[in-house]
Amino acid sequence: MNLTFLGLCLACFGVSLAEGLMMSSLLKSASRQPEIIGQLRSLLILGVAFVEGTFFVTLVMAFIIK
Repeated sequence: MNLTFLGLCLACFGVSLAEGLMMSSLLKSASRQPEIIGQLRSLLILGVAFVEGTFFVTLVMAFIIK
């Protein structure tokens, strides 16, 4: 049971790290080419949705295993 929550904590850490890296890359790209910020924003939203989806699958599996 404790290993399940450890896995959930690691997944949450991974989600936070991935979203931070994506946002950092977005800001670096926007500072280089400010005219494409709209395209970058939509790609960022799509990427965050996939990362959050992975987290929610892990969350559901943690409660099923419990």
